[in-house]
Amino acid sequence: MKENINDKEAEQAFIDQIEGLKIDADQIFCDDQAAIACEKAFKIKYMFPWQRLVVANIMDAFYAVESQKKEKFRQNNESLEDIARHQIVLLPTGAGKSLCFQVPALLLPGPTLIIYPLLALMSDQERRMNEGSLKSVVFRGGQSQEERDENFRKLREDNYRIIIANPEVLDNESLLEKLSQCNISHIAIDEAHTVWEWGSSFRKSYLELGKIIKKLDVPLVTAFTATASPEVLENVNQVLFEGDAHIVRSESDRPNIHYYVYKAASKEKAALFLSKTEERPMILFCATRKHAEDMCRYINMAYGDQVSRFYHAGLEKEEKTRVEKWFFDKKDAVLCATCAFGMGVDKSDIRTVVHVDAPLTAESYIQEAGRGGRDRNVANAILLWNSKDEEKVSHFEKKSRFRAVMDFALSSSCRRQKLLDALGGEEAVCSGCDICDSLNSEKALLPMPGQSLTCDFLELLDLVKKGDRFYTEEKLEEAFLKRMKELTLPYLGINIWSHADYVSARDELFKMNKIRLASFPWKNRVELVRKKKTFSLSYS
Repeated sequence: MKENINDKEAEQAFIDQIEGLKIDADQIFCDDQAAIACEKAFKIKYMFPWQRLVVANIMDAFYAVESQKKEKFRQNNESLEDIARHQIVLLPTGAGKSLCFQVPALLLPGPTLIIYPLLALMSDQERRMNEGSLKSVVFRGGQSQEERDENFRKLREDNYRIIIANPEVLDNESLLEKLSQCNISHIAIDEAHTVWEWGSSFRKSYLELGKIIKKLDVPLVTAFTATASPEVLENVNQVLFEGDAHIVRSESDRPNIHYYVYKAASKEKAALFLSKTEERPMILFCATRKHAEDMCRYINMAYGDQVSRFYHAGLEKEEKTRVEKWFFDKKDAVLCATCAFGMGVDKSDIRTVVHVDAPLTAESYIQEAGRGGRDRNVANAILLWNSKDEEKVSHFEKKSRFRAVMDFALSSSCRRQKLLDALGGEEAVCSGCDICDSLNSEKALLPMPGQSLTCDFLELLDLVKKGDRFYTEEKLEEAFLKRMKELTLPYLGINIWSHADYVSARDELFKMNKIRLASFPWKNRVELVRKKKTFSLSYS
């Protein structure tokens, strides 16, 4: 079962209607329990259409199930298939998924269990809920028996509405037995695409979630995600619901995210340049903890100790909390992070997201790029790419989901559409990408991210073209470093280029078969690779 929502038109019509009334909700009679709860708890005067749809599905399904329990079900002439007890909800990043399970949590008689994939995300959501009107308890690994007993006391006596947990802590028979006695009304699984992506590799507890749901015997279960290809969606449906889920899918496009690909042999130096010239707050995503720490160190060495911090799963809880607070309070910060900061941690005003290392799937890229622009203002998503990235994925089959990011990076057509194709083929008018902007006569004159810095290996190639067989490697390196310094010094105020950057650019051109070392009589000189001319002889 699927529901499709035309987000943009419905949302804008709804906003226009509300703003056109220009009256406070307190001034009119309202018997909509969800709307009242939303305003009282979160000071939000209206919900978007897709939020209302999901909330309505949850509430309707709960009371239908309750009617069945009271043997009134048959009188309603409904069938089990008509009740959306199990939903998978696909909404774009920044669309307000949290409200879809927080509002029902205020209205349902029992608490809501929310399953998050990351400890950082659990901590962030716990903080946000406790600062608001939703009291929450958290079950995580390493807790003492006293801490868990106190959590259950709060659930019994203090009307706590939210239980926060991760799959690993739920893979415990004793804890499950106690939770099953808490009259849980609803289970919400956030970032559900990780159920298959991580469960099939390094987090086996995810694959047990379907069994855990059955053991808890909770009437309603909703899985939420912003990004899922048809293959991932089908797998999540099978793991959690044995293929029997009601699917609510909105449009996946985020028009305020503008996509750019910047090709560079030395991606660290390109990232260093972008961290200075592009709008902040900014996230630089790196594949490993070490790379995130190194990028942070480079930035602080170049621009000062207070500019950047790093964030990854290897930090202690107190360290993560300090970094999160530092980043949330800053307007000009650069956070160097792994994917541990890639889901659900909500800083609304991030203006630029740079991927120094390419994610393996389009789902991951869209998810992480979607950290930007959650305030609905324009944000730029910039992917740095070179031949090493291509080598990592080129062995996968064509049209595999693991080649989608490469297809995006090497595309000569709309990058936005490439991403949407990877998620199932939704058509969209591009609101901003480097390919479409270059074809648009009005936008072509506007500066693009990194435009003031020409690609490093193309600068090197230009030098070789102008001085074919003139430069030795030593002289070519000298000319290259001089040119790159002249290009970037006006923007950065410092010289960032070194021998390693020349080697990276040279090796990139070698791999592309653009240059080579010449042989006699130009031995040890650098020359262009010339295409062999072919001759055909004809006989009359």
